[in-house]
Amino acid sequence: MIALLDYGSGNLRSVEKALQKVGAEVRLVTRPEGMKEARAVVLPGVGAFDDCIHALSRQELLAAVPEFIASGRPFLGICVGYQALFERSEEFNSCAAGLSLFKGKVVRLSGAGGLKVPQIGWNQVWQAQSGCPLFEGIPDGSYFYFVHSYYPQPEDASIIAGRTTYGETFASAIAWQNVYATQFHPEKSQVVGLQLLRNFVRLAAQS
Repeated sequence: MIALLDYGSGNLRSVEKALQKVGAEVRLVTRPEGMKEARAVVLPGVGAFDDCIHALSRQELLAAVPEFIASGRPFLGICVGYQALFERSEEFNSCAAGLSLFKGKVVRLSGAGGLKVPQIGWNQVWQAQSGCPLFEGIPDGSYFYFVHSYYPQPEDASIIAGRTTYGETFASAIAWQNVYATQFHPEKSQVVGLQLLRNFVRLAAQS
């Protein structure tokens, strides 16, 4: 069973359907006790960093997520669920502290070269880790679907698993031990996105 954290995120149902399509048993979870029997956890997200953090806090999931990660079972953060893993965000002059699992902050895309912000659409992801299990069977430079104005800047470059260029080059995916996260939306990325989720489900089955 994979626990999909339900804190009101707009992409919850599309993530649920995509995980089910690749063979996962999915349970929507709103409280920490729902994570106890899970083989893996997915934290989806669209919208604002602060909204995500405050919702997780209200549902007592803010402390439960790091506890789950410490158990060694696989964790996947998507979009704002990726950003939440860092210390803080510059979005709307945010004063909310993130999960602080990794050092670094979330910053706005520059729009360099006249590019529109937010970035909406397909862009390439160049793999930055050799043998990252999340990208197994996915060609380097594959296109994934993005919808975002902000992205994390990890202080530790070794956790970066994918890079994407949109005005500037940024970390579009990370992988560290049992933690994986993507700025792009695998649930909207068709064949390659389903392959990435299939890889994560396989990791969950092995945990």
